[in-house]
Amino acid sequence: MPGLNGLKVNVDKSYLKMEDTGEFNKEKLVFNETEPEVTFDDLPAAPVYRGHPDKKMVSFLINVSWGEEYIPDMIKTLKKHNLKATFFIDGKWAQDHVELLKMINEEGHEIGSHGYNHPDMSQMSKAQMTDQITKTNGIIKSIIKKKPEFLAPPAGNFNNHVVNVASEHNMETIMWTIDTIDWDNPSKNQVMNRVLPKLEGGSMILMHPTKVMEDTLEDLILKIKEKNYKIGTVGNLLSENRS
Repeated sequence: MPGLNGLKVNVDKSYLKMEDTGEFNKEKLVFNETEPEVTFDDLPAAPVYRGHPDKKMVSFLINVSWGEEYIPDMIKTLKKHNLKATFFIDGKWAQDHVELLKMINEEGHEIGSHGYNHPDMSQMSKAQMTDQITKTNGIIKSIIKKKPEFLAPPAGNFNNHVVNVASEHNMETIMWTIDTIDWDNPSKNQVMNRVLPKLEGGSMILMHPTKVMEDTLEDLILKIKEKNYKIGTVGNLLSENRS
């Protein structure tokens, strides 16, 4: 689990805010964030299932190996609410949908890797894992000019070797906190009921470009906002910043 910056009172700025009344008012205290002694980057390689529970933020993980017909409307919904998600892109899909990947990136969404052609990475040799990661990273970088920092193993299949090989390529292995199971053709209500009761700070919500998510995303965003959670990318969620 990533750390979270602490808070320290800025005495000088707090004094200036209270100087006019001459009285202490805790509502006028000014805080500075302080970095934790041990940061996320200091920790040994491990799969990441969530952000810090005290951070009032959640993330959408959108794994893409198919469903391209639903992506434009999902992007429009995210844009309507000024939100960014993290799209984990399959390398073969990227080769076949170059312009769509460019569009996702140009809209400001974070791009991660979802391997190449949806393999079971837990059954691979280290050389095969390395090829999966470097091949997909190379394809994505050739299209959007930047390398993914996060790996979402297809179907969530991984072992310690996958995590370590990803780490050797300066990538974090990302799992999920809440699964919409949208690939199983659930109803809109089923998706909402799978997500909302489990929602808490740091939740990472797995979804795919599917018809039900195209139809449900708007309402899901509104309900999450009602619970006073921000929605950010995986990179933002895992940072030590408090917001």
